[in-house]
Formats: sequence, C-alpha cells, structure tokens
Amino acid sequence: MWKDPIVEEVRSIREKQAESLGFDIRKIVEDAKAKQRTSGHPLVSFVKGRRSPRPKRRVTRS
Repeated sequence: MWKDPIVEEVRSIREKQAESLGFDIRKIVEDAKAKQRTSGHPLVSFVKGRRSPRPKRRVTRS
C-alpha cells in the first residue's frame, strides 16, 4: 500500500507533540490554544446567535 509522505510527516509530528505532553488531551488542547493565541493569524469564531443571514433564493417558475 502506498503511503503519502506528507501524511506520514504530519502523523509523526503529531505523535512527537503528544508524547512531549504526556499524551494528556487537556494539555494537548491547551497547547494548541496557546499556539493559536500567539500565531498572529485571524481566528474564526462560531458564536451562537451571530450567524450572517442566509441569502434569499430566487424561485424560478416556468
């Protein structure tokens, strides 16, 4: 079976990060959130009740 080298690299990095945090899911999530906060990239938030309105559909009649 062919293995994608990019997928293998991502899995290897993920495994090393999890190992460094003792495979503790709470520590892994907190580490990811800390990296998000300091990344400088804009983040998307799906806050309940703040959805943009749906575009109205046009009804075509024949």
